[in-house]
Order: sequence, then C-alpha cells, then structure tokens
Amino acid sequence: MTKQMTRLFTVLGAASLLMSACASQKGSTAVTAGGMRKAATGKWTLNSVNYEGLPSTAKISTVFSNIPPDCLQGSNWVLPSNSNGSFTINSSATGCTPGTQDIVWSTINQNGVIMLQFKEMMSGVKAKNILDGYRVELAQADQASMVWRAPVTYEGKTAYVVYSFSRQ
Repeated sequence: MTKQMTRLFTVLGAASLLMSACASQKGSTAVTAGGMRKAATGKWTLNSVNYEGLPSTAKISTVFSNIPPDCLQGSNWVLPSNSNGSFTINSSATGCTPGTQDIVWSTINQNGVIMLQFKEMMSGVKAKNILDGYRVELAQADQASMVWRAPVTYEGKTAYVVYSFSRQ
C-alpha cells in the first residue's frame, strides 16, 4: 500500500507542477509586436498632437513629410491588416494641404519597445524600393484609443511628440 501511496503522491506532484507551469504561461502579459499590430489595425482619427519634455516656448515646425503638426489634427488613418493603409489630412488651415497619402505600415520590437513604422507610397514604386520611412513608439492601442510617441532631441535631451487617436 505504501508503494501505491508513493506513486499517487508522485503523480499528483507531477500533475500540479505541470498545471502551475501552464498557468503561469497563460497569465503572461508580455506585449508583442504582433499583438500590438492587431490592436492598432483599424480606422483612426488623430485627436491631438502634444509634447512631452519640451518647454512651452519650443516649437516643432513639421513632422513626417514636412507636415505642420496642427495640420494632422483631425486626420483619418486607415491601418488595415494587409499593411496597405493611408492617412487623410482634412484641415484646410493656412499651411495645410488636404489630401490622402497611401502608406505601408507594420510593427516591430526594437530593443523591447514596440514600434509602428510606415513608408509613404508613391505611384508605381514598390515599398521595398522606398528607403525612407517613419518609426514611432506604439505606446498604447486598444478598442477605443491609440497613442504614438515620437522621440525628438531638444537641447541635447530626448523629448516626445505624442499623437493621440480614437477609433472610428
């Protein structure tokens, strides 16, 4: 009977170890580039462009393709799962040029930080032949909102342009 009890305790011990190992993996909250990509997929409206770490006297004159940040407010971004998206500038304020720009987008893990990167597409040119693009930290994305943080250097220190979106 003691051999049977020993076997029973051995089997139960092994089963509990296996179950606890599986449970700890299921509970993992590691953020992945693929998971953030899935969360970012969809249609978005850029609600605001703000600055972290910059004094109020500092001015960012342009972002991305020489676009004044104020022109991007209210822009619509389409980030579909097939990577062929676009953004549309709606503002007709002074210095803004309304229109739609096609992009190819993806996410990557860069040294533990999830980055969203995109290239502006030009008619007749394949994405692999476009060397220039943009990369921003994909700080947050869920069913309702998304936040990008783009590092900039100001007086030798890193500051951020922060883009806040809401899902359409």
